[in-house]
Amino acid sequence: MFHVTKMPNEHMAQPVNSRVKKHRDQLRKSGLKLVQIWVPDVDRRGFAAECRRQALLVRASSSDRRVLRQLESVIDTGDWT
Repeated sequence: MFHVTKMPNEHMAQPVNSRVKKHRDQLRKSGLKLVQIWVPDVDRRGFAAECRRQALLVRASSSDRRVLRQLESVIDTGDWT
């Protein structure tokens, strides 16, 4: 088995936190804002069952069905895979 090492370069000589700060500063200068959010863990046990439960509740509600029809009439899923 071979062990391959990379030669250090100027970029890698900087501590990680300073590289991250520099990158984030550049993004901010370009008009972007960092947003961090918590999202459901799709790998968690019971996630699919909870999605199905909520979908069935929405399907059973006439007002929710109306809203879903409105959304479906304007949504563009052409590029979804």
